[in-house]
Amino acid sequence: MKLIWKFVIGIAILAGIGAAIYPSAAKAIAERNKPRWRTMEVDAGTITKTVNATGTVKPTKSVQVGSFVSGPITDLYVEFNQEVKQNEILARIDPRLFEASYARDLATLSARKADLVRIEALHQQAVNDEARALKLRAKNVDFIAQSELDQVRFNRISLSAQLDAANAAIEQATASLTNSKTNLEYCEIKSPEDGMIVDRKVEPGQTLAAQFQTPELFVVGVGMRKKMHIFADVDESEIGLIRKAAKEQQPVSFTVTAYPDDLFSGLIEEVRYSSSETQNVVTYPVVVGSPNPDLKLLPGMTADLSFQVMKIENVVRIPKAALWFYPPDKKFVHEDFHTILDGVQDDYSAAEDEVQKETTSTERVEANRKAKKRHVWFVKDDLLHAIEVKTGLKDTRYAELVDGELETGMQLVTGQKAKGEK
Repeated sequence: MKLIWKFVIGIAILAGIGAAIYPSAAKAIAERNKPRWRTMEVDAGTITKTVNATGTVKPTKSVQVGSFVSGPITDLYVEFNQEVKQNEILARIDPRLFEASYARDLATLSARKADLVRIEALHQQAVNDEARALKLRAKNVDFIAQSELDQVRFNRISLSAQLDAANAAIEQATASLTNSKTNLEYCEIKSPEDGMIVDRKVEPGQTLAAQFQTPELFVVGVGMRKKMHIFADVDESEIGLIRKAAKEQQPVSFTVTAYPDDLFSGLIEEVRYSSSETQNVVTYPVVVGSPNPDLKLLPGMTADLSFQVMKIENVVRIPKAALWFYPPDKKFVHEDFHTILDGVQDDYSAAEDEVQKETTSTERVEANRKAKKRHVWFVKDDLLHAIEVKTGLKDTRYAELVDGELETGMQLVTGQKAKGEK
């Protein structure tokens, strides 16, 4: 009997102890199983929208220097990367044939001028003979026969024609001399502008044949220390933003592989209309100008560009991760917001994907507007509460708050923490 009473008393004691510790134990278990949320803060700051593209560095102007005349190269005066001035001699073609042509045409011109003097003398004599014949005829018709008068007159006309021909021959000889002189001058290959020798394609002794196609001897990069151009191909979906950025003189930043730690900057100088299509992707060339005082930017380099197309400062910023969040279960959500979960899933990516679907133009515009309205979630009394917001400009991390009851400092839920995550 005593054993039974001891057993009953023990059970009662254990039950009392259990009753005493149950609330705290249950609370501890509930606290341990309560979901833990990742959060990010709503703040105020700057949002910058950028468009990325890849481009190629080129001189602002490349001049291909060729040869108009043929012949062997006798002298080269420049090397690769050498800076040259306008009209500086770069190379010389053997001038002997052209000097001989010049001397020949010079002699021909001298002969034509001497012939002109001879014909002028004969013409003047014919004019004088005709004048005397006419005076005699005027005194008495019997003093000179008509046949003699005709002979004098037509001799004067013939010599007048010879005089015109002699003048034309001089003009022809002068033109030939000019041609020979020009060809002789073309034996000196000169730089058309100030620049740098980017490429040299000839060696001393090489023979040029310019009869059928002008040979390219040098490539001169103009103004490479002052400025370089970066030619980028931008997708048609973003070209509207690029044109707007060009009008507003928005900056462009870029890097090149050769100098990974250097950030270069420039401005959009031109958006060209000459589109190109590759695998059904339409792009437009965009020209960016960048200063190059240290000659770090070299022709042919690949540049990774970021076009700043829009920038707003001192706005309330919503973390984009908060716009992507969707509660995993109703049990974590306050009952006032269950209707949001009962409707169409408020998925950020799904709303934006609607814009890309093959719908009517009106539907695409409406989907665009709808994509800007979201619900963000915050924790209150251990449950999730929702606030509807309307977003504006977005960058890689934040979205502009256009409308919604958010304040800076609020913590918005971006996801649920895993077990063991701090």
